[in-house]
Amino acid sequence: MARIRCLILDVDGTLTDGLLHVDAETGVERRSFHVHDGFAIRLFQQAGGEVVICTGKGGGSIQHRARLLRIEHLIETSADKLADVSRLLDTLGITLHETAFMGDDLPDIAVMRQCVFPIAPANARPEVRAIAKLVTEARGGEGAVREAIEFLMRETGDWDDVLRRFDAEC
Repeated sequence: MARIRCLILDVDGTLTDGLLHVDAETGVERRSFHVHDGFAIRLFQQAGGEVVICTGKGGGSIQHRARLLRIEHLIETSADKLADVSRLLDTLGITLHETAFMGDDLPDIAVMRQCVFPIAPANARPEVRAIAKLVTEARGGEGAVREAIEFLMRETGDWDDVLRRFDAEC
């Protein structure tokens, strides 16, 4: 497998369990993110990988999580993920043949069909799982992104470097 330079992540159903908790008074949406996913994102970045969030929704919780994880490129309220991702990758000098995309629902399919390595969490829609090269055992929001990143980094040998850094078994 070629080295993946960029990992693009959907949010709801991928980085989260897909549930939106809406405050009845303010209408503010809240999401829960898994700490293992965040840790793996930082490890992928430290190994030289670019992480992008591309979501059809938007909001403060997504922006806040992106800031915490030092994700510089956030595409929100995307109605055409393939067009939006292609524009961003052009500016970064990265091609879809160097990109993995992890998504869970129909709006993710166009990008997944074009990128070199499509990934789906266990609870993705059947149409999405059918085109994924990797379907994680974990569900979205429950460590699926961590599992995907570990897989990608094991393929390139970068995970051994991580384990050595933490004095873990290789």
